Amino acid sequence: MTIPFPIHPQDSLLTINTDEQPIVKNALPGVHVSPCFLDPENGVWVLRVQFEPGTVLPRHFHTGCVHLYTTSGSWHYTEYPDQPQTAGSYLYEPGGSVHQLQVPETNTEITDTFMAVFGANINFDENDEFMNVMDAGWIETVMLEAAKAQGIVPRYIKPKTGAGYSDE
Repeated sequence: MTIPFPIHPQDSLLTINTDEQPIVKNALPGVHVSPCFLDPENGVWVLRVQFEPGTVLPRHFHTGCVHLYTTSGSWHYTEYPDQPQTAGSYLYEPGGSVHQLQVPETNTEITDTFMAVFGANINFDENDEFMNVMDAGWIETVMLEAAKAQGIVPRYIKPKTGAGYSDE
């Protein structure tokens, strides 16, 4: 067998260096985002996310799995305070997980993470009432609004989207 002909030939690699891209500050309060890959049609979002000390995200339910790697700082789930995630920690979250991410106020530095999320977060308020759905499309909208207000244009990989017929 010979090597197959590439279905999608590329002139160059699809690569993002988040250290060379402007970070979108406060896409959410205390949350700074460098988007890497946003695919609203397939529900996949890959982000570098930096959290300020004291940041607490809404409690949420995952419809799909999450891979999360911590490069600096620390955070934990309010449900698991005795299992902090620190630099070098890799965490796998299966779909159906429910938790709330919390960054200790005592942190002296930004907590820097890299996450690949499949599906959506169904977010709940402090009374465990439905708040919103956070998926790749929502992330993209919120992040782009924050970036526009900051006068920056983030660069990220976005698959071509839009369903259509094969003969068009």
